[in-house]
Amino acid sequence: MNTFDLRNFCLLTLVILILGSCSSKSQLVYLNDSVNDNFYTVDYSAFNNNIETGDILKIDIQTIIPEAALPYNAYVNNTASQNISLLNIDGYVVDENKIINYPTLGDVSVENLSESKLAEKIKKLLVDGGHLTNPHVKVRRVNSKFTILGEVRNPGTFSYYDRNLNIFQALGYAGDITISGKRQNITLIREENGMRKVYDISLSKSELLNKPYYLIKSNDVIMVKPNFSKVKSAGFIGSPASIASVASLLLSITLLILNK
Repeated sequence: MNTFDLRNFCLLTLVILILGSCSSKSQLVYLNDSVNDNFYTVDYSAFNNNIETGDILKIDIQTIIPEAALPYNAYVNNTASQNISLLNIDGYVVDENKIINYPTLGDVSVENLSESKLAEKIKKLLVDGGHLTNPHVKVRRVNSKFTILGEVRNPGTFSYYDRNLNIFQALGYAGDITISGKRQNITLIREENGMRKVYDISLSKSELLNKPYYLIKSNDVIMVKPNFSKVKSAGFIGSPASIASVASLLLSITLLILNK
């Protein structure tokens, strides 16, 4: 190989290394196919977020006369009712048959019910049974959690109490995806009705807003995969430091050849 060919080879290799280490805008931006004047209406009622076996429920009954509701509330002490640890221990646990045992009402089935639907059911049972006249019933899950692993700033398991937590908010709990993480091909593992489902998610497409996995469910597991640059950095070439070293070496070799 003559001097001219060697010089061209070194320059070409340097360009390939630099270009290969770069990520395009489409790989880094969320919902990059959306247009500013487009509006997306998300119908939350279309997302199935029913109560599942193992959920722990906090159920509050309120009436015009507070004393009338006392027998139907598990927590008389307001401080205890705000302690999440106590609620996880003493809340209403949904058993394997999707039943809870409620004071004065006995066994109440929660199968195929969301929190709001269960609140309506308990209210009807209390009114129809002559227990209370016009109670206000509020149901909330207190043990909801999800796990995020992979290329995020703070991987781990997080508790949440929002009724409609979406996947972008969930990533916010973990400090967002790092520059080394893929915005496409994210894996979400979900268990529903005893069946495990695996979804392949792209955060770059606005169609995500109307998918069943846009909203997070309790016990969801989200896995963010490393991008090509991060995979390469596990070897000799790929990280910014290694690219700089190789580039410096090639430049030195080229200068030595040219000066001969």
